[in-house]
Amino acid sequence: MRYRSHRTLATGRTRAADLAEHCSHGPAWTCRRCGSPFPCPAWTEGPIDNQLRTALLPGFLRMAQQAVRDLRGRPGGPTPPEIVQRFLWFVPLTDDEARAVALRVR
Repeated sequence: MRYRSHRTLATGRTRAADLAEHCSHGPAWTCRRCGSPFPCPAWTEGPIDNQLRTALLPGFLRMAQQAVRDLRGRPGGPTPPEIVQRFLWFVPLTDDEARAVALRVR
């Protein structure tokens, strides 16, 4: 069965409504609801089909671009390729591909 964002969860809420509460923006890039690094497990552990992957790509690519600007160079922080892989978890990227994307989103 294909994933549908409007499917009702066991809690009676829709997945889309639940994800709307798990949001973030720079400069720390942590989830406002659960405090995990964004995108948090509420985003990354759900099923992703090709339709959803296509819908998520533009927004998460923009967020990855901003996150690279906000997070790079922080002591003990992630590298730009790690940030790209974090924000584009739903796209299978090798380390070299993530590095190439990171160079373009700066």
